[in-house]
Amino acid sequence: MSKRDTFFKHITEGNTNKGEFITLGAAMLDGETIKDAFVNVPLKTMNRHGLIAGATGTGKTKTLQVLAENLSEKGVPVLLMDIKGDLSGLAQPSPGHPKIDERHEKIGLPFDAKAFPVEIMTLSEQDGVRLRATISEFGPVLISRILDVTETQAGIISVIFKYCDDNKLPLLDIKDFKKILQYATGEGKKEFEEAYGRISTASTGAILRKLVEIEQQGGDIFFGEKSFETDDLLRVDENGRGYINIIRLTDIQDKPKLFSTFMLSLLAEIYSTFPEQGDSGRPELIMFIDEAHLIFDEASKALLSQIESIVKLIRSKGVGLYFVTQNPTDVPEAVLSQLGLKVQHALRAFTAKDRKAIKLTAQNYPDTDYYDTAEVLTSLGIGEALVSALNEKGKPTPLAATMMRAPMSRMDVLTSKELNQLLSDSKLTKKYNEEIDRESAYEMLNAKIEKAEAEEAKEKARKEKEALKKAESKRKASTNRRRSTKQNPIIKVLSSPTVIRSVLGILTKMLK
Repeated sequence: MSKRDTFFKHITEGNTNKGEFITLGAAMLDGETIKDAFVNVPLKTMNRHGLIAGATGTGKTKTLQVLAENLSEKGVPVLLMDIKGDLSGLAQPSPGHPKIDERHEKIGLPFDAKAFPVEIMTLSEQDGVRLRATISEFGPVLISRILDVTETQAGIISVIFKYCDDNKLPLLDIKDFKKILQYATGEGKKEFEEAYGRISTASTGAILRKLVEIEQQGGDIFFGEKSFETDDLLRVDENGRGYINIIRLTDIQDKPKLFSTFMLSLLAEIYSTFPEQGDSGRPELIMFIDEAHLIFDEASKALLSQIESIVKLIRSKGVGLYFVTQNPTDVPEAVLSQLGLKVQHALRAFTAKDRKAIKLTAQNYPDTDYYDTAEVLTSLGIGEALVSALNEKGKPTPLAATMMRAPMSRMDVLTSKELNQLLSDSKLTKKYNEEIDRESAYEMLNAKIEKAEAEEAKEKARKEKEALKKAESKRKASTNRRRSTKQNPIIKVLSSPTVIRSVLGILTKMLK
């Protein structure tokens, strides 16, 4: 048997599945695409997470697009982080191209242009379904980790949440949180000290400054109501295809804190609300995080630890996380070790550091008799990648340099008209884009302060009135005493001893 035939058998046997699977393309040997040597990924193991990596312009976004399309077609909903703004074309079919037909002829797959059900979402003021969450939903632990506060400050945040729970004060947005922090060391200082002990103004000031940083990056838009319900990510259309939910993040690259905050809140919410799935035959949701270094570069140690924990645990909820980045080293080792599917596009060796990174990357892949992995990594063309997946038993599939299939949808953005039509047809836009600012901690505390100030002013006026009344009474009493001690001159003369003796003398004579 020739090397080519041996390789074909090696690939086809290693990619045979009993259950549902996705075909990424056909394996390559010595630079030649081996027709029908399909490289497959079983749906069963797609909740084991994955990585799509490679230098700029090597085809990472198209691989992401192919995975999203095929998952949708299998009825699996998808969530995409669109940082470069080039994924909205999933909502329109590919116009086709002779080069696409040529590629698919080499692979041995027919090409079928299709559009897919898409929802456009946003964290900022861009058009799309608004994604929001309340401060209360985050809770004191996540808020503390996002703000990267000290242990003492984290304790104060816990006290703040406890006070709000005890006093039925909803913490919905940043202005609520800022108000209660100011109240704790201002008008409510005595109340807090009696119930929870002294709270330092220096600590609340530090927390406020960190809140302002989040606010300046768009947190004032993200925190609030109406909160997004994660169940809305699991919708399928009337044809049984999973919705592809695209979050537009083209203006988020200079707001890494907001991106990290959103990602952590979303993962935490999914983990807390989705039921346990175990090892089911298919995932419930697949999330693709483009430009993944934006999460990890700006994350504090506490936040990074939280993300790593969720990555390890969320698989049991039927959720797969796929990180898209230029270099695998952008992803922390603790996360990288959890990834089942690796699609590695070409890497470029321009510096000694690049060569070292390539050597390390090659060590992340299974050994093979057919490739020098480090050499292949630098020789892959556009739309080609090294693929290593897990089979249905959880074992690595044969490493394959793969000619990747082309996306079935448009490899370009929607026009303004197409985007507006998509948004106007969206049920979620109507559900979430109404701004709600109901009475919450900010308004309630202001009302409480105003009431306290009114009562204080009333009490002060009462005391002043009583003081005036008391002073008036004292004045009148003093006047009466002076009047009572000052005798009339006539009475004084008549009551004198001389007059009395004279009157008595006259009376005596008259009686005689």
